Amino acid sequence: MTLWAIVPVKPLRHGKSRLAGVLTPDERTDLNRRLLDHTLATLSAIPEIEHVLVVSRDQSALALARSHGARTVLEDGAPKLNVALARATIVARTYATRGVLIIPADLPLVAPEDVRAMLELGQDPPVVVVAPDRRRQGTNALLVCPAGLIEYDFGPGSFQRHCERARQAQARLEILELPSLALDMDLPEDLDQVSEKLESVLSKPVLREE
Repeated sequence: MTLWAIVPVKPLRHGKSRLAGVLTPDERTDLNRRLLDHTLATLSAIPEIEHVLVVSRDQSALALARSHGARTVLEDGAPKLNVALARATIVARTYATRGVLIIPADLPLVAPEDVRAMLELGQDPPVVVVAPDRRRQGTNALLVCPAGLIEYDFGPGSFQRHCERARQAQARLEILELPSLALDMDLPEDLDQVSEKLESVLSKPVLREE
């Protein structure tokens, strides 16, 4: 199955604000850059992903994405994640992609085998594959095939809403729960969980702008 991956990225300087109590602004910016770099490198290792499309209002994030060969969309106006993702999906559909994978850039432990597990479950559309966070509240990755089958509803409680939208669309619903997909980087305790692994996972140097 050939598909596009869409990666929404908050401004690198402002992302992970809930880690402000344990990381300085410069440290958070560096962490966000490394998380994005890791995500793009992971997706580029998967031949079934035809294109990666990064959506952000941050020019430095888009420049980093282009250094990986990703396509980019500059988000404008008021920041509305679901609207931005819907627009990015329209771009993907113009290229006749079969499906879209929405994956944020804050999953430090995500690996190519995790994404391939989602793709395996995404065979035989219509299908929606949802990877919840470890609290089973948010959505950490979402595969929709065909593209545009359901509307996106990211935000608090999105896991249950995406499941319900899949049922309403009469699509096959698959739920994938993997520790590497379930852990995002929102709270200090999340950082504590991966502190020992973080340096090795995100150790590759990030391309800096001149």
